[in-house]
Formats: sequence, structure tokens, C-alpha cells
Amino acid sequence: MKLNINHQSPDYNSFRMARLKSLFNCEDGNRFELSVDLPIEDMDWKLGLIVGPSGSGKTSLGQSIFSQGSYFKGFDWPDDQPIIDAISPEAETDHITGALSAVGLGSVPAWTRPYKALSNNGEKFRADLARILCETPETIVIDEFTSVVDRQIAKIGAGAFAKAWCRQASGQAVLLSCHYDIIEWLQPDWILDTATGKFSGRCLRQRPRLKLDIYETNWRYWPHFEKHHYLKLPHMIAATCDVAFVGDEPVAHLAVSTRPGLVEARACRMVVMPEWQGAGVGMRFLNAVCASWRRGRNRYNKPMATLFHTSHPALAEALRRSPLWTFPTTSPEGGPHVGLKQSLDMEDISGQLKVSDT
Repeated sequence: MKLNINHQSPDYNSFRMARLKSLFNCEDGNRFELSVDLPIEDMDWKLGLIVGPSGSGKTSLGQSIFSQGSYFKGFDWPDDQPIIDAISPEAETDHITGALSAVGLGSVPAWTRPYKALSNNGEKFRADLARILCETPETIVIDEFTSVVDRQIAKIGAGAFAKAWCRQASGQAVLLSCHYDIIEWLQPDWILDTATGKFSGRCLRQRPRLKLDIYETNWRYWPHFEKHHYLKLPHMIAATCDVAFVGDEPVAHLAVSTRPGLVEARACRMVVMPEWQGAGVGMRFLNAVCASWRRGRNRYNKPMATLFHTSHPALAEALRRSPLWTFPTTSPEGGPHVGLKQSLDMEDISGQLKVSDT
């Protein structure tokens, strides 16, 4: 695919323009020309990335790859509906919540707000991505991808969208960005760098690994997480809390207590901070904490399986898919909760995590 870009604006001849031309020898600043070879016609691809500095022609190239209707110009979000109702009203609710969680907007309170009430730095960005996933266009070009969010949200959000798009969508998406730090998170099928004109195939870099440090503590970190939890309840009686950190930043919380007779542990109050949702932190953290309890690494020095109850549809579905979790035959609380299989060796789950007690 040969793309030729040729933009020309009027050649103004004011006093200031004449002075600039004479001072800087700038005679053709009103013209922009770019020609690139994008050999993607015979490729089997779903996700492409055009990256480069501002003013290097990314937008013009993106508008030329597909028809003009494929260039994403934003959604017309209603002001009088929460996003859970505004996204694909004809689709199943679980499909919508799954898309929201897949791109890292897994906070239930955020689902209950209209788009205009979401935060500009992250939530609106992810809501747009979730709606794109639900509408599954055949072709789409997304300009300024991750440009309006901070870099932590950008990288996690880019990785979450890439995994969800390649897993769920059948169409082709081209992302335009001036940030190179998202490449290893996106793992695109092809990359065009407008700074050098270089085209490369699939990014084979390994996605960065997140190192979680898990500490057993009390409820002192809960105020940091509480507003992101969908239930407002008193603290669990006689519970210990585990908090996961990335560096010095607390990113996930889980409380664990025991059932009468110390026959089983019960985990609750699980929260992953919004800027870390979509990176797989929650399941790794939950499995690591439950693995420690299963091996007797708790204050009772007694191995216990763990029960976990959740109403979050995406988390419930992830637990159903996991071979490490199963539904018990009876529910002592009358609700759908999942229990850790006692027959599995959980050592490999926390082998990549540093679990510390303090």
C-alpha cells in the first residue's frame, strides 16, 4: 500500500511572512509532503501502530489507510444515562461489563455515572475503548491514542485494549500515537515510525513484567481503596488484610478472615486501583494470597482453602474460567461464591511474586 500525502496551504505574503522568509530562508513552509510504503495488504493482522513525533504525518496517514468513516472522532455520549446503559443498549449486560473490565474500567461505581462525570484522565479514555470493543467495527483508526492520560494509565490501558481487541474483535484497528513507551505493551502486528519512515512487522518484545510485593497488614490502607469498592460495609471481624505494592505504590487490597471452626478462610474486600486494572494484577494477587493460606502461611499456621464471594460479573467469569477455582456444592451464605480447589499445588502461582510479612 503506497500512501502519498500532499497538503498545501495558501502562500501568504504579509509583511511578517516576508520578513520570516527573508530571515529563515523558509520558502516552502506552506507545503507538507510525505510518501510511505505500508505493505500490509497481504498481511493477516488485527492491530497496527503508527508512531512518531507531532507534525510527522500520523493523522494524515491514518485518514488515508481506510475510508473516512473509519477515522474515530469520538462518541456522542448521552448526559442523562450511566455508561452501563449508554454502551450498546441492545447487548447483554455481561458483555458490556466484560468489555469495561477488559480495558481496565472495572470500577462498578464508575459504571453508574454518565460519561460527562467520568474523570478526564483515564476513565473517559477507557470508556471509549470499551464502547469500541462492544461496537466491533470492521476497521477503525484511533488518533492521539493514550495522549491525554498519564503514562502509567497509558501503558496499562494500551496493553489491556490490545489483548481485548485481539481476543474479541474480528476487525482491524490502527492506533496513532506520539508515545513510544506503549509499543511493548501493545504488541502490535506492525509498526510504522514516521520519524524514520521505517516499517516493521510484529513487535516481538515481551510485555514488561510487573513485580508485586505483597504485605500482610491491617485495615490502615483500606481508606485508600474503599471508594473504589462497590459495597459500603463495616470491616470484616477478625480479618487480616493483604496489600500489593508496585514499588512504593499500593495497587491492590484483599481482606481474609476465617469461618467458625477454622475450617476455611473467607476472602473479601478485593480492590485493584483503577490505573492498574486490566493488567492481570487482581487475579495474580488473589491467587497468591489464597495460595499462602492453602499452605498454612497465616497467623493460625493451618492450611485452609479459601472461599471468595463476588458480585462483579467480570471477576466471577474469570474465576469460572480458572482451573484453580471451583463452585462448592453448597453455599453457606446463600449466594454464588467460588472456592479454591484443595487438590491443586499452588506453589507456582506465587513463585513470581515476592510475598512478605510485616
